[in-house]
Amino acid sequence: MTSQTTTQSPAPARRFPQWVTTLAPVWTLIALFAFFSIASDSFLRPLNINNILVQVSTLAIFATGMTFVLLTGEIDLGIASTAAIAGMVAAQLFANQKMQEPIPLIAGLIVGTLLGLLAGLITTRFRIPTFMATLAVSFIGAGLTTYVSKGRTITTLPDAARFLGSGRIFTDETGRGGFPFIVIVAALCLLVAFLVLRYTRFGRYVYMTGASKTAARLAGVNTNLILIAVLTISGFTAGLAGIVGMGRLGSAQPDPVPSYLLDTISAVVLGGTALTGGRGGIPQTLIGLLIYGTLRNGLDNIPEIDIYLKEFITGVVLIAALVVNVVFSGKSARDKTSG
Repeated sequence: MTSQTTTQSPAPARRFPQWVTTLAPVWTLIALFAFFSIASDSFLRPLNINNILVQVSTLAIFATGMTFVLLTGEIDLGIASTAAIAGMVAAQLFANQKMQEPIPLIAGLIVGTLLGLLAGLITTRFRIPTFMATLAVSFIGAGLTTYVSKGRTITTLPDAARFLGSGRIFTDETGRGGFPFIVIVAALCLLVAFLVLRYTRFGRYVYMTGASKTAARLAGVNTNLILIAVLTISGFTAGLAGIVGMGRLGSAQPDPVPSYLLDTISAVVLGGTALTGGRGGIPQTLIGLLIYGTLRNGLDNIPEIDIYLKEFITGVVLIAALVVNVVFSGKSARDKTSG
């Protein structure tokens, strides 16, 4: 009896630390929110909270697809170029080919989806790591964007793209106020992805593939098909983000926005989704997005901080948050024999 009590007693002790560390990203968000609320008089104003949501909305669309990819233990380095070519194709067809809506937007989404599909086929058919396959696709997307645009910015955009990126609903009689539609688009993307990952067989297969491809294959999962699917999803969401971002900026740019890639990966990983796959999900991505948006916006609302130091401070805080969120919250998933 004594030996049974001794072997079973550690279980409650382990459960509490695991519960605490799993919520590490939430503690990070609360700490940042509390700090900036005290340090800045304007941070908690409704207009500024609205600005945070708008600022992370395009990133949220990117992050939706990236979450699927990272959950399988893979990565997509082509999302910025995919977004650029999707937006440019839509703008080019509307402005220069005079195609009526919604054909330009559909064409842009198809191009983005096909680039994701191409990356998936390269990865699975030729057994090339996604790191290299999606990097190659990123060059294809960037090259096509330069070719289609001839190096020129296009400002004549489809009205639907402008509405998706900068339109508002529930405005007053004068057309002022209202709620940004881009936030609704981002929320719908996250919601659909959450439902798919949580309640569908495909979602379970995504997690199984990320946890162990070998075990998933032995269980009858077509892991190659799963990889193709998640990269195709990432291509679609990148294309959608490119069109929405184009509408928000008011122009289609001839060059990809390089920060899209790093910002997206940072936001997803900050929330606790593992780069090694099998752990995380849309709720974690949402927390990561809010951490990233709060940090960026909060620094802009403290005038005492030197503008030339903001990137440095952002990097330092992100490293600290990653140490807390990824390493600390990942302890339970690592080999206990490693100490």
